[in-house]
Amino acid sequence: KRKTGVVEFVEEEYGEDNGMDEASIREHEEVTKVKNVNTLELGRHLIDTWYFSPIPKELYPEGGVPLLYMCEFSLDFFRTKRELKRHYGKCKIRHPPGDEIYRDEESRMAVFELDGSKSKFYCQNLCYLAKFFLDHKTLHFDVDPFLFYVFCEFDERGYHIFGFFSKEKFSEQGYNLACILTLPSYQRKGYGKFIISFSYELSKKEQKVGSPEKPLSDLGQISYRSYWARELLLALNTPEMLAADNISVMDLTKITSIKTEDVILTLNYLGLIKYLNGSHVIFVTPEMLKEKLSVFKQRGPRARPELIHWAPLVVDVKKDKWSLKSKTRASTTNGEMN
Repeated sequence: KRKTGVVEFVEEEYGEDNGMDEASIREHEEVTKVKNVNTLELGRHLIDTWYFSPIPKELYPEGGVPLLYMCEFSLDFFRTKRELKRHYGKCKIRHPPGDEIYRDEESRMAVFELDGSKSKFYCQNLCYLAKFFLDHKTLHFDVDPFLFYVFCEFDERGYHIFGFFSKEKFSEQGYNLACILTLPSYQRKGYGKFIISFSYELSKKEQKVGSPEKPLSDLGQISYRSYWARELLLALNTPEMLAADNISVMDLTKITSIKTEDVILTLNYLGLIKYLNGSHVIFVTPEMLKEKLSVFKQRGPRARPELIHWAPLVVDVKKDKWSLKSKTRASTTNGEMN
């Protein structure tokens, strides 16, 4: 089925053929209008939830609970503090159950890669957690086709999750990110941009172009537009680019791994595409770059590619139209807008 919004959750098509008549549809919509959990205790944080999450019914048998507890290491849910304390006495896990692919001792941040088909329980609970803060009506989900990248701060107690993103193991549409979440208790620290930049660093290592799954939410659109704008301005503000007679969209795509459609959209947003002598051209001066870079400042941590220890899934380039090698061949054959 086509995945939309939070792609870990597969939205069932409404209709009698799928076991839902109009009454069932109305009942489902009424149930999901109201939050089933008001507050979530996760580690040292008490977090007010924003939306309904389709967690197992036994966790809220009365139709809703004021407070639900969650182990920040295993992501198990508990109805009472007593159950959580008993669990912590037995739980030996102190980090997500995957491969650590990034570790920055300076910022005390780490990233783990999880395969949805191998760490199914953890990834499903990660989706339940995400749904508390993402507005999307869902009925069931499947985590097997996805990889999950869990972002943590670490200290002597363990690894404390602050966000994640997921991506399809192979995307026909060239998406390098499906779902992204920064937990509310860690927002306004620039962590969302860090997660976005990390997804593009993986694309660069794959030698592919990438783009988030569309459509983006309003907040997602703002975050990505800001990231794309700064990355393209930085790419243009190099001695090689400033000295070049012609700069093509494909040049910028190869440097940033940002999909050509997103490059064009962002250049238009920045006012850097002009119509001259019957064709569209990228028009930029050092003064323009300086002015615009002062608007799109770096905030928060930035992914350091030299600290990423990760090998991409091997895919035959001939079959992967999003490979930069295949893109280069296509632009050579078909020509490129300068």
